[in-house]
Amino acid sequence: MKAIVYEEFGSPDVFKLKEVEKPIPGDKDLLVKVHATSVNAIDMIFRTGEKKMGGLTKLMTGFKKPKRSILGFDVSGEVESIGKKVTKFKKGDLIYGCTGATAGANAEYMSIPEKNSAIKPSNMTHEEAAVVPGAAVPALAGLKEKVNIEEGQKVLIYGASGGVGSFAVQIAKLFTSDVTAVCSTDKIVNAQSLGAITVIDYTKEDFTQNGLKYNFIFDAVGRKKISYNKCKNSLTENGIFITVDYETVIFKQVRSKHIKGVWEPVTTERLDFLREQIEAGKIKAIVEKVFPLEELADAHRYYEKGHLKGKIVISV
Repeated sequence: MKAIVYEEFGSPDVFKLKEVEKPIPGDKDLLVKVHATSVNAIDMIFRTGEKKMGGLTKLMTGFKKPKRSILGFDVSGEVESIGKKVTKFKKGDLIYGCTGATAGANAEYMSIPEKNSAIKPSNMTHEEAAVVPGAAVPALAGLKEKVNIEEGQKVLIYGASGGVGSFAVQIAKLFTSDVTAVCSTDKIVNAQSLGAITVIDYTKEDFTQNGLKYNFIFDAVGRKKISYNKCKNSLTENGIFITVDYETVIFKQVRSKHIKGVWEPVTTERLDFLREQIEAGKIKAIVEKVFPLEELADAHRYYEKGHLKGKIVISV
């Protein structure tokens, strides 16, 4: 099968198109014919071998060279075969899911655990479905499981136009109508179309200085763009700062009841919930650009420019 492999850390130039052996699924795995995958921040960490979280990321990526030669974590595709202990799926099922740290979706076929997969939303293309797992699940876990949002409470989404942020606006709207989005000027219309009742242009206004208070602030960007200390005066007395920042998740959330980190696995149950909302028309995927598998390096370069309106997809 064809796959994009990398054998050393570095820029997108390390990617090479090669013929490799088709993976053999384990007893609890699915062999999937990949139709689409997406580009996520974790792909950048694995490709560069960047040291984060006090060096913990190196345990996943490898120290001197990559542990895994094929990246790609999210997938949408068709089940080719199943392991002997798989009970929820059969050959021919259209599924979507996330591989976890094993990766492998930047190829014609990949193996994915049954527990990280679900039936694909019927009203989504594979390209749309491939952006959901790694971006919508953190938003879902942060806004539905980590806290208890009720109608009338105020929620602010920082980074509302990116992959996680665009889903966070829509998921917050499932529980309260009072959702504020923070994004740049050219993303305002997009944030409004997702259901934000108020949109703040961060290039013109600092929401932490406007005197307004929120029950929940969701940092959908990470990378230290904002922090609890900067946002705490914008939270109500019992307000909570929720973030996808990896280092906050690992090192800081235990220090304060006002901080919740999100680093949750993609599970069948979470994907099933998202599919129900998607098929009901309450959640949609925002795809900014689609690249063919052979142009994965260009997709990474495009991602690294930042300021995306949604997600980057790889069509296989």
